[in-house]
Amino acid sequence: MFQALKQLSAPTNKDLRTRIYFTLGVLALFIIGTYVQIPGTPNLDMSSTAFGTLNSFTGGAMQKFSIFSLGVTPYITASIIIQLLQMDIIPYFSELKDEGPTGRQKINKITRYMGIIFAFIEGFVFAIAFLGSGKSTMDYMYVATVITAGTAFLLWLGDQITQKGIGNGVSLIIMAGIIATLPSTFVTVFEELVTSGTYANWLGILLFILFVIIYFAVVIGVIFMQEAERRVQIQYANKSTFGNNQSYMPIKINTAGVVPVIFASSLLTIPAVIAQFVKNDGFTEFVNKYLTYTQPVGFVIFVLLIYFFAYFYTFIQLRPEELAKNLKENGGFIPGVRPGKDTEDYISKVLSRLTVFGALFLVVIASLPIIFSSLSGLSSNVSIGGTSLLIVVGVALETYRQLEGSLVTRSYKKGYSSRRR
Repeated sequence: MFQALKQLSAPTNKDLRTRIYFTLGVLALFIIGTYVQIPGTPNLDMSSTAFGTLNSFTGGAMQKFSIFSLGVTPYITASIIIQLLQMDIIPYFSELKDEGPTGRQKINKITRYMGIIFAFIEGFVFAIAFLGSGKSTMDYMYVATVITAGTAFLLWLGDQITQKGIGNGVSLIIMAGIIATLPSTFVTVFEELVTSGTYANWLGILLFILFVIIYFAVVIGVIFMQEAERRVQIQYANKSTFGNNQSYMPIKINTAGVVPVIFASSLLTIPAVIAQFVKNDGFTEFVNKYLTYTQPVGFVIFVLLIYFFAYFYTFIQLRPEELAKNLKENGGFIPGVRPGKDTEDYISKVLSRLTVFGALFLVVIASLPIIFSSLSGLSSNVSIGGTSLLIVVGVALETYRQLEGSLVTRSYKKGYSSRRR
């Protein structure tokens, strides 16, 4: 890492530094926008765990009823749905997936249109739920239109980062939103544990230190698991395996990434949104008692949903049938395993075993802050730390790998040019 920073400061890498400055400038613009409140709207109560999670993904914009209240979450929802539709559910999307770059461009375009449609629908429901029944339909339409415009603008900013900056723009916007809420999270924890008088001074300080240690442990655990992989040895009929010429198929332990946690959190958020919309005391009490993951029943549902989506999304990302087919077409095989169906079954078995550990890791990471908050009596919006850090660390690692790859490529080209002279 220090070597990469040293290379980055070299005069020949001025354009890379410009890209980084551009990225930071756009992210700063996003943070400023989270404080621009829609005229005539109130600040919202984010004491609900479900809304606290969404609020963290938008950099606190939801609580302020900002123009960026929904952030890029409608686009994320749309992209996940489009990925599911490519699983031979709708032949048109399956055909687009197989068309290469042209097909991917069309899929990206459809995803963006769908994300904007979702933004308007969610913005309209959002307005009705939080502005109350005293407003007219035009008031709700106005708020929904402003929120939709905010989401569309963020998607455009994300494209600018991807093209002119460094890293994936949409992912970096989500990461910036989460990082923006971390200082207030630590301030809230310090106030509730140390200065509120709930605990003795020494015990409150000890609990706060324990909270910080848990955060650092989560970061270390995420880095370790994001980089961990199982290497399945591959042998090709026309290549020798002597020395270091062996080939491997790397399979990450956590292939699904943070998607299962986002899926599980989103599903548990839906009942809370409906309760806010219908305003029925009985239904609201039922949701708060059984369908929030700070309660025992909701927590068990949360864990089961993570396991389900971890398996589901892993086998979407890595299809054993396609992997076995590609190996066979390229003259490759797994030593000791016959090509074709046996290879497919072997890869499926490896994926299933790895997903057990990958899903367990996701459960532990997402649960640690929740359990700590429940035991210490912290407010529910503090319990989102595990999911947030999972996203932040994952995006940061991916961005750093892209930056490091650019530096390595430049060093190689520079050395090659010197040798030619």
